[in-house]
Amino acid sequence: MCGHPHHVHRIEDYALIGDEQTAALIGTDGSVDWLCLPRFDSGACFARLLGDENNGHWRIAPVGADRCTRRAYRPDTLVLDTVWETDEGTVVVTDLMPQRDRAPDLVRIVRGLRGEVTVHSALRLRFDYGSVVPWVRREDGHRVAVAGPDSAWLRSEPEVHTWGEDLGTHSQFTVREGERVAFVLTWHPSHEPRPPLVDPYTSLRHSVTDWRAWAARCRYDGPHRDAVVRSLITLKALTYAPTGGIVAAPTTSLPEEPGGVRNWDYRFCWLRDSTLTLNALLAAGYKEEAGAWRDWLLRAVAGDPADLQIMYGVAGERRLPELELPWLAGFEGARPVRVGNDAVNQLQLDVYGEVMDSLALARRSGLPPKPDIWAMQTVLMDFLRTAWRQPDEGLWEVRGGRRHFVHSKVMVWVAADRAVRALEEHPEFEGDLEGWRQLRDEVHREVCEKGYDPERNTFTQSYGSRELDAALLLIPRVGFLPPDDPRVTGTIDAVRKELGQGGLLRRYTSHARTVDGLPGEEGTFLACTFWLADALHLTGRAEEARELFERLLGLANDVGLLAEEYDPVQGRLLGNFPQAFSHIGLVNTALALFGDQQAG
Repeated sequence: MCGHPHHVHRIEDYALIGDEQTAALIGTDGSVDWLCLPRFDSGACFARLLGDENNGHWRIAPVGADRCTRRAYRPDTLVLDTVWETDEGTVVVTDLMPQRDRAPDLVRIVRGLRGEVTVHSALRLRFDYGSVVPWVRREDGHRVAVAGPDSAWLRSEPEVHTWGEDLGTHSQFTVREGERVAFVLTWHPSHEPRPPLVDPYTSLRHSVTDWRAWAARCRYDGPHRDAVVRSLITLKALTYAPTGGIVAAPTTSLPEEPGGVRNWDYRFCWLRDSTLTLNALLAAGYKEEAGAWRDWLLRAVAGDPADLQIMYGVAGERRLPELELPWLAGFEGARPVRVGNDAVNQLQLDVYGEVMDSLALARRSGLPPKPDIWAMQTVLMDFLRTAWRQPDEGLWEVRGGRRHFVHSKVMVWVAADRAVRALEEHPEFEGDLEGWRQLRDEVHREVCEKGYDPERNTFTQSYGSRELDAALLLIPRVGFLPPDDPRVTGTIDAVRKELGQGGLLRRYTSHARTVDGLPGEEGTFLACTFWLADALHLTGRAEEARELFERLLGLANDVGLLAEEYDPVQGRLLGNFPQAFSHIGLVNTALALFGDQQAG
């Protein structure tokens, strides 16, 4: 460790703080290594996560200390306490991003708990993903960093001695028991005047109160409530408050294979996650958030249904051009580092089913109706009537050519089914009841005929293929076939046997490289493993479902966060982090397994 006193990080070494417009990742060494300002998808001003110290970071730690002793969120909040015990004494660093008024603030408060500890702060701002060194000057007791469109102000209360060194801003000070020093870093566009100062201690008080009030609205009261609430808080933190959009993760290019090329930008909103997200929010009692997400969805998909994208920017942007950032070495050398996402141009027919299903769920759960929703849904159905016969890239966004993915067709069935049911339940709606019924029956027939392998008694990944796919586990959940259908139980067993690794699931057969068109392997996919627990539960294997759920809970890091994937061989998290899809899986599975045991 001596050569790099504090840069041997694993994904699980990070904790998240945020203000519902962006988020920061802080390591166990007390360093903020990732923060994009002012939005989730803006350029990062700290990008050490994907490079090294010269790409920007902000570390606060006792002099000579390497990793913290322990850390935890304050219960039911997104406020992080990191405790350092040294021979001289003990300090705690409290990190938060207060709800923003105008500008984003990062607040870091150092408090002495015992003895007397010398603490060092090293701030290296590097705008535009670690590529731009700002000009730093002093003004009114502040340090002001400016480069191009970005400006950031650093101040401390009380003021501590600060100096510039190796293109960074350093402070060193001692704290005794009961003493505290607060740092506030505030960003704003460089052409605008400095925003009003926030009081760090008031911000802390309000943050704790607000988060606890929010967490108290959670309706779930079964086993593992802490994990469920932590997942919901994480989802809330991944929400872009101005629009209600939820990003898949706050990071880009954390590798799905150590040192590999499967590095994608997840700081966007996928329609695919919509039904499961809506379900989790509504079931846990968060109707307002569910309504905001539904409204984001409606704005994003407005327009010609033939132009429906699988994903959008946090405000519904359609263009997300993918480029590579060659100056970043990548997480543990996993390159390229990508920003933007070309998958935006793919055809994935399943998202039509997700959108129809989401809007059906919103209607059933009593979210206030909006004008024109139904009109838009009928136009989607008109499009699907012919489009459903096309091959597509499928839910895993393969880059190896289109095929007839079974999951995509199942979701087309879902779209037709929800449309038919809406007409049956709402005679005042106008639509082609007979035509949609026929479509529903035809898709069902075709999937059961071409997407099912009677020899092995399992559905397959695509028509006529031998490969399997974890998404087939959703067949009973969406109502395509009842849970007790032998083809469903056969599929669950086959998927578990062929895609299982160390009790967890891969997304699809690992030698199916022809499918996704990429070299290398990837880890087991956590959301899919939650789907397996759901499927086991639905088919009456409650005990196995619970064991699997507990196993999954055990993969979260010390502060309860999950990435996209897990490597059972090396025992570590992989992929972008924290991952909304994994946390949505956790909430939905907990509600499915234990929801009926709620008190009250």
